[in-house]
Amino acid sequence: MEFPQQQKPTGDGKIVYPPGVKEITDKISNDEVVKRLKMVVKTYMDMDQDSEEEKQQYLGLALHLASEFFLRNPNKDVRLLVACCLADIFRIYAPEAPYTSHDKLKDIFLFITRQLKGLEDTKSPQFNRYFYLLENLAWVKSYNICFELEDCNEIFIQLFKTLFSVINNSHNQKVQMHMMDLMSSIIMEGDGVTQELLDTILINLIPAHKNLNKQAYDLAKTLLKRTVQTIETCIANFFNQVLVMGKSSVSDLSEHVFDLIQELFAIDPMLLTSVMPQLEFKLKSNDGEERLAVVRLLAKLFGAKDSELASQNRPLWQCFLGRFNDIHVPVRLECVKFASHCLMNHPDLARDLTEYLKVRSHDPEEAIRHDVIVTIINAGKKDLNLVNDQLLGFVRERTLDKRWRVRKEAMMGLAQLFKKYCLHHEAGKESALKISWIKDKLLHIYYQNSIDDKLLVEKIFAQYMVPHNLDTEEKMKCLYYLYACLDSNAVKALNEMWKCQNMLRSLVKELLDLHKLPVSEANNTAMFGKLMSIAKNLPDAGKAQDFMKKFNQVLGEDEKLRLQLETLISPTCSCKQAELCVREITRKLTFPKQPTNPFLEMVKFLLERIAPVHIDSEAISALVNLLNKSIEGTADDDEEGVTPDTAIRSGLELLKVLSFTHPTAFHSAETYESLLQCLKMEDDKVAEAAIQIFRNTGQKIETELQQIRSTLIPVLHQKAKRGTPHQAKQAVHCIHAIFNNKEVQLAQIFEPLSRSLNADVPEQLITPLVSLGHISMLAPDQFASPMKSIVANFIVKDLLMNDRSVGNKNGKLWTTDEEVSPEVLAKVQATKLLVRWLLGMKNNQSKSANSTLRLLSAMLVSEGDLTEQKKISKSDMSRLRLAAGGAIMKLAQEPCYHDIITPEQFQLCGLVINDECYQVRQIFAQKLHLALVKLMLPLEYLAVFSLCAKDPVKERRAHARQCLLKNISVRREYIKQNPLAQEKLVSLLPEYVVPYMIHLLAHDPDFTKPQDYEQLKDIKECLWFMLEVLMTKNENNSHAFLRKMVENIKQTKDAQCPDDTKANEKLYVVCDVALFVIANKSTACHLECPKDPVLPTKFFTMQDKDFKNDKDYLPADMRQMLLTGKPKTAPVLATVNKPLTVPGRRIFKTTTASDTASNASTNSPLSSATNNKNSNAATESSESRAQENNENPVINNEDGKKEEAAQNMTPDATTEATPAKRRGRPPRSTAAASPAAEKEGGAPAGGGGGRGRKRAADANSNPLAESISIKMSKQQQKNDDGTKRQIDLQR
Repeated sequence: MEFPQQQKPTGDGKIVYPPGVKEITDKISNDEVVKRLKMVVKTYMDMDQDSEEEKQQYLGLALHLASEFFLRNPNKDVRLLVACCLADIFRIYAPEAPYTSHDKLKDIFLFITRQLKGLEDTKSPQFNRYFYLLENLAWVKSYNICFELEDCNEIFIQLFKTLFSVINNSHNQKVQMHMMDLMSSIIMEGDGVTQELLDTILINLIPAHKNLNKQAYDLAKTLLKRTVQTIETCIANFFNQVLVMGKSSVSDLSEHVFDLIQELFAIDPMLLTSVMPQLEFKLKSNDGEERLAVVRLLAKLFGAKDSELASQNRPLWQCFLGRFNDIHVPVRLECVKFASHCLMNHPDLARDLTEYLKVRSHDPEEAIRHDVIVTIINAGKKDLNLVNDQLLGFVRERTLDKRWRVRKEAMMGLAQLFKKYCLHHEAGKESALKISWIKDKLLHIYYQNSIDDKLLVEKIFAQYMVPHNLDTEEKMKCLYYLYACLDSNAVKALNEMWKCQNMLRSLVKELLDLHKLPVSEANNTAMFGKLMSIAKNLPDAGKAQDFMKKFNQVLGEDEKLRLQLETLISPTCSCKQAELCVREITRKLTFPKQPTNPFLEMVKFLLERIAPVHIDSEAISALVNLLNKSIEGTADDDEEGVTPDTAIRSGLELLKVLSFTHPTAFHSAETYESLLQCLKMEDDKVAEAAIQIFRNTGQKIETELQQIRSTLIPVLHQKAKRGTPHQAKQAVHCIHAIFNNKEVQLAQIFEPLSRSLNADVPEQLITPLVSLGHISMLAPDQFASPMKSIVANFIVKDLLMNDRSVGNKNGKLWTTDEEVSPEVLAKVQATKLLVRWLLGMKNNQSKSANSTLRLLSAMLVSEGDLTEQKKISKSDMSRLRLAAGGAIMKLAQEPCYHDIITPEQFQLCGLVINDECYQVRQIFAQKLHLALVKLMLPLEYLAVFSLCAKDPVKERRAHARQCLLKNISVRREYIKQNPLAQEKLVSLLPEYVVPYMIHLLAHDPDFTKPQDYEQLKDIKECLWFMLEVLMTKNENNSHAFLRKMVENIKQTKDAQCPDDTKANEKLYVVCDVALFVIANKSTACHLECPKDPVLPTKFFTMQDKDFKNDKDYLPADMRQMLLTGKPKTAPVLATVNKPLTVPGRRIFKTTTASDTASNASTNSPLSSATNNKNSNAATESSESRAQENNENPVINNEDGKKEEAAQNMTPDATTEATPAKRRGRPPRSTAAASPAAEKEGGAPAGGGGGRGRKRAADANSNPLAESISIKMSKQQQKNDDGTKRQIDLQR
């Protein structure tokens, strides 16, 4: 606007004052000036814009009031009154101000602005005048006149600073509104906002200023909201200068840009419309710290509760998500922390975040993996619906993280979710069902080797799954239904947990017992051994040993402490008593002056493990009451998600497990009455569990509970005679365990059963055979003699040597238990009876063990068809082979029988692990592992696992390797913990398995050509399968020891056939392959070995000093081929349902007439094969259990029982499948068999010579041996060139 010409005052230039107002000059006092100005103010207040006459009349006064006298007057009241007059003058003369000088206008507005500072004190007597001044300026928009001034910005900056500085919480809404109107008009009606003016607004948003003056922040916030359309461009320009162009000098606020962006976004995202793309540019900066700052900012923007930035600016959101993969660790960490708020505030973005969190859950940085878990768990604890199954799956994976901190966080997080949603049902059944897997997963972790994991699982179980601080009934209800809902592996883990705690209690009890003995060297040694065993069950074994020694010292000095500990581990200790004992022991060991006491922490770990916080007599009674309610149908089974039958069965199983660990807690008439009711139930499993509980807990029944005794005895007799096989076994053991007159009781069962044996009714034979077998094992002195005639006349002659029924000729190798014929089940139990009878006798004076071993060997040689009448089905033959292999292995656990097992019988037994049937291999390997890991089987049986290298199924090979690792670690640990074990190193040291392995492989039926590359490659694979595990560490120069051992074997002969040149050559070839493998895998094997290995004389002859074998049986070209590899041209062995191969080899077989007959879908030979790791991995990943038994894949139904899937039969499946070369049993003939001969029962040509062939009977055979003979088919007799095929069980 144009300023008008200076208006002339009326008359001769004399100033006209309102009526009653005298002249105002510097000659009068301030009080008089104030008095006269008040009247002037009143006059101007009453004037309006239409008063033209008055406007002209008082023009001179208006000009006079703008003089220096007034503008620079030292009196505050004068300045205020003048400011009010000037504000009214601008109102009255608007739109044309009476002042034409730019400098004068600037002075006037700066003067008025200074007066506005008086608004600060609302309690001032003059506050109303200050408010009037503000109101007048805002209403008239007087400051808009300044737009025409060149330096108007100075005025506006001063005004904004003044207003932001004076506003406070004592101002009412009107004051704030007028300030807002005044400032917004300047912004909205001007040509733009300069950077300096923008700074005066934005500085109030910086956190430091924001906290100093909240009202200034609110004023700035409101101002920006009102002027968003105008000011947005200025804001964008500011951020563009700083962020993109890097001109930090444009403003003092440059260093606060990210704080400002956050605040501006919170005020109105529209303010940053043009700024957000600039942040995308900054996210890609080369400076890691800069990216971190931008990520922190955007995390707050995207994560804000009502933010729609992610949906409105997808490119920026995608760019931000890319920072989850940033190379800078702090950036990734910040992204992960952001995810928690984002999941809580924006569930719709969970899908976008999931994939990135998945990658970060595998981040190499421990802190990031840890924070991923925290992020997901925090969101889940707020609302389970915020986290999808994938996110929970990431936490599940991290429970197996390599770092303890991460594993702990994952486990504790899942435990908290379980307690919140499954135990307390805070979000209903649907949420509980969503995470029902947590309970199983947490317990599965108990399988881990780390003691820290085990201790944490125990803690989680006691605090989150079954909280120990609940009252007994509620606590047992939790346990009862939890146990019913667990999967089988979780149940085993929970049982193992109780077992470990019970074992630790036993160790502590033994330690306390040692304290009662007089001090001696032997006592100290024994005490040290107990302390070491206890320390192994605590975290940080090194520190635990030291702390346990200290604890033991305190126990020796403090008798009261010992008494407290004795009470704690007493079988009669209640849960409440246990809490008091733990508290008292902890109090005694607490030292107030020590803020941290690691010794006390370690003792607490021990006390937590041994204290009975869940189970006591009261708890068992509560469990039994719950069981009774389930039986009566009055329990809450359905509400808890289990059927009554499941609840009853699992409840009995739970009580059975607790009967092992807390037997004294069961001793009450009410408990036993309930168990007797369970014995009468139709559910076989329930009755079996009830009997076992009686067996474990009923030692005092005979003396203290006569009524229970009188009711129990007939029930046990009935179960032993007509119950299921498992019930019969438990009934016999129960009678033997709890009754004093057990001889009479067992005789009353034995006699009627032995008289009623009838092979023509096999269905009724199984239970009697089980009972008779266990009776003869438990009371051998009483029943050994009568059992001998039963074995000779009935078991062998009548049952095992006769096939009364014809099996199902469907070609399957395995069927479910329900489909096995009763006759075969009876034969399996008969085989077990023979073993139990021998185990009871524990001597071989009558040579019965020799006869039995030959019988079992014959069963393996004949592939399970002992009579060779071909009546028995293939699946039943598999059952009998498994029974025979298991029986030999069971007998080998008894030293007197192990000594008489011949190498041939050992080899036959071992080859079962390469049986053609997957289930036979699987079950046999499991039995073998369990016996070895308990150190019950001799070391030579560990060599059998080397044959697993030939298994075509990857999971079987992996299982075998895990078994080897476990067994070797157990043996090494046993040697370390037991000083006396040094005397038995030959039978304990894992390295001593190598001679047995070499001998076993030298007699492998598939190893027929010592110089054949494919066969040698198989031998190498088997050797390396074992040696790889043995040679993981070179402890005590073990590599050189292995080399020397193999070299020593080359200087001996095969004791099994010392004069057989070919057999010895095969032995030496295997030795050379072993030396080749050892030398290629270790550089330390060539060192000197001071120890001279001892070789087993049962397998190798004594070294002859005159015999020196320095021949190299492995040519250089063969060594090269074994080292570099060669395509395989033939399968390792052909089986009925799948060709077996060594690990990593492509499965195929050449097409022959016999092959075509057995499997029409066989692949054609491959023209070439590579031997690289990729092809191996591809081959192994394609192998599966279903492929292995492709004729009869077995699957699990909902009840956990195996059942047949739809068969994928070959064209000839309706007829008997063509016999192929069978792994695990030697060939029936050394002559080459034609396809026609194979169809008639012959075997393909192969190695093994005559090993395992049936031999003629001796003239002096005993009655048991005379009762056994096998008739041969004519075709088989022809194949044997007239050799008699009669088994001598005495030889």
